[in-house]
Amino acid sequence: MVKRRCSWAKPTTEQRRTTMRILLNVKLPTQPFNAAVKDGTAGSKLSRILDAVKPEAVYFTEQNGHRGAVVVVDLADPSRIPALAEPWFLTFQAEVEFRVAMSADDLKKAGLDELGKKWG
Repeated sequence: MVKRRCSWAKPTTEQRRTTMRILLNVKLPTQPFNAAVKDGTAGSKLSRILDAVKPEAVYFTEQNGHRGAVVVVDLADPSRIPALAEPWFLTFQAEVEFRVAMSADDLKKAGLDELGKKWG
């Protein structure tokens, strides 16, 4: 019997080995986002982007005095980077930074003690 996973379920350990958790730091420029708020399209534009990006989590926050978001995604293939960034660029003229992130379990597997012995 083949086990099927729900689309909303977290990836298994085996699936995670082929993906990398990425944090997208999105800075939304005031003018383009204000225009979307004023014309009533900000919510639908954000929903459209998030539906396409399918983040693990998203947090809206302030970034250097601007509206911003931190979007957590699992990246299986670097060729998906444009699909993650372009919606923000083209919709809001946003700045997008990509940061690799590890969980505590990932860090435990990193072998820091051995690296310290080798390079310390």
